Amino acid sequence: MKQNDWKERLGVMYSTDPGYKYDTGDAEGEGEVTFPKGKQPLRISLDKRNRRGKAVTLVTGFRGATADMETLGRWLKTRCGVGGSTKDGEIILQGDLRNKALELLQKEGYDKSRII
Repeated sequence: MKQNDWKERLGVMYSTDPGYKYDTGDAEGEGEVTFPKGKQPLRISLDKRNRRGKAVTLVTGFRGATADMETLGRWLKTRCGVGGSTKDGEIILQGDLRNKALELLQKEGYDKSRII
């Protein structure tokens, strides 16, 4: 991205501070460090609340970068053959897939995974 791309800053107010630097949201070199697979305490649970009675499997407890969590969510959805999403620090899989998700995660190296 260019340093002075005005289209990216259309909603920004003017600042009179001479030391002000516009934050583009690009964090170069910053971010969370993803824990190794063996140290991830993933919790797998079934949830039906606020989902019109449909059951979904929640995988929570992932510690690390959002991109790594999205990659894990995409991998789980593909392996289970279902839809879902990754948001707010949890991976959502459509349907009751607790046992299958636990088995897949343990085979992948997430030893501390458990069903709650």
